[in-house]
Amino acid sequence: MKTIDLNSDVGEGVGNEAQLLPLLSSCNIACGAHAGDEATMKAVVGLAIKHKVKIGAHPGYEDKANFGRIPLSLSRKELKDSIKTQIKSLQDITQSQGGTLYHVKPHGALYNKAAIDAATATVIIEAVSEVDNSLALYVPYNSVIAELAKDTLPIVVEGFADRNYNPDYTLVSRSQENALLTEPSQVLQHIKAMVVQEQLHCVDGSILPIQLDTLCVHGDTPQALEILKYLSAQAAQHQIKFV
Repeated sequence: MKTIDLNSDVGEGVGNEAQLLPLLSSCNIACGAHAGDEATMKAVVGLAIKHKVKIGAHPGYEDKANFGRIPLSLSRKELKDSIKTQIKSLQDITQSQGGTLYHVKPHGALYNKAAIDAATATVIIEAVSEVDNSLALYVPYNSVIAELAKDTLPIVVEGFADRNYNPDYTLVSRSQENALLTEPSQVLQHIKAMVVQEQLHCVDGSILPIQLDTLCVHGDTPQALEILKYLSAQAAQHQIKFV
């Protein structure tokens, strides 16, 4: 039996957290930049504490119009200050409710850029470290940020249950029709290969090695609840246990 954390990006305006959180072991809560606000952060933190789900900050570019999915041109200081403000805001809300902030996972374009760009990755690592160097950092496998962060912060290597991959470990762009995996049984086969067989099956048919600590099902995927329910019911039969 292989054990793995199961996370989702939440607090992004979908409003499905009450249904999703009981099926998760960790969550990444939007901090008001790409989505969310103080009220949603408080509500989702409360639900996470209730269901004993590990709480993470999900900072992104301050661009709600584009949901943080387009890189912004910011100075190093502007980006670091923004990330630190976002993390601190969620940390304060979490602590005010008697909870503990466990991790940070960058969102969208910030996450994708840090995977390949050392300058962006370094700013994120410094921002997290300056807020609290005990916070874990969720990072993609075989990424620039994973390599740079491993000696500074606890890292949790993440794979995506509901996304297809290119043969360089990057995610297929959401502009492509095959970016998302929406059929629950297809998602299960995708994660079984990654978790049990430690194989990543890419869209071009190639197979790459992969080792993961956590899997993400995006909270804004329309089929998110259906997928999570299916995984919860079926995973154990495929030698996967979510913890």
